[in-house]
Amino acid sequence: MANVNAKETDNLRVAKLAIKENRKIKIQTFMKNKMAMVGLIITVIMVIAALLAPVLFPEGPIKMDNPNRFLAPSGAHLFGTDEFGRDILNRTLYGIRISFVIGGVTALITFVLGMLLGLLAGYYSILDNIIMRICEGMMSIPPVLLGIALMSALGGSAKNVVIALSIVYTPVVARVARASTLSVKEMTYIEAVKSQGAGSFRILFRHIAPNILSPVIVQATNIFATAIILEASLSFLGAGIPAPEPSLGNILSEAKQYIFKSWWLTLYPSIVMILMVMGINILGDGVRDVLDPS
Repeated sequence: MANVNAKETDNLRVAKLAIKENRKIKIQTFMKNKMAMVGLIITVIMVIAALLAPVLFPEGPIKMDNPNRFLAPSGAHLFGTDEFGRDILNRTLYGIRISFVIGGVTALITFVLGMLLGLLAGYYSILDNIIMRICEGMMSIPPVLLGIALMSALGGSAKNVVIALSIVYTPVVARVARASTLSVKEMTYIEAVKSQGAGSFRILFRHIAPNILSPVIVQATNIFATAIILEASLSFLGAGIPAPEPSLGNILSEAKQYIFKSWWLTLYPSIVMILMVMGINILGDGVRDVLDPS
């Protein structure tokens, strides 16, 4: 009996060492990916800039200064000022905060809901047609059009933008999770667990779910970036974050009529949005290279 316990302890120790070594290899793989490191650096810089917004501009992004309207970039206003005398750098940093919050919360919600729907669809054939037909119907509508329709029904606010984007992108994650579930549930160890009398709940969430996390996490990372783009598109069209709250989309929307008179109103927010989305996308590619065996 003592020998059996000692053998089990050794096996557990070996398993823990293997997990630790695997984690170390993944970190090294990510660190060796130069583009992924560039994406990580850009993303970290954007996060720091967003966190520093209240420190650098404690007065907030809405304060107007009419005597200083349409000031070109200078030492006092690095990105210049807009038609109300508001500092563009101030509004851009607060816009980054909103973009990160909306993108992150949307990615988290779509990850959870998409994972759950994908598991149910992939494991229960009776639910597969119902869930997947609904998802395919929603995916057949262009995201911008579906987003505008949902925002028209819900009304303009940050909370409603998150709800709308989550509805738009959950089917995408569900489809990935369902495909992975169909593959994993046919594996031998799942049959062995079933033969031992394990229930469906245990099989789904203890044995299948952990083994489909990688592709779903990769998809959620991509949705982080695309959600930021769609939020900016909705705000630009007037269906997203309502003014005067700053969003990169509505900053550009307000500035478009002054594009030839005051070029800085559109140039700097556009560059920031491009860098932010590019950084997250490149970082997502690095995460995919580490997590996705294919």
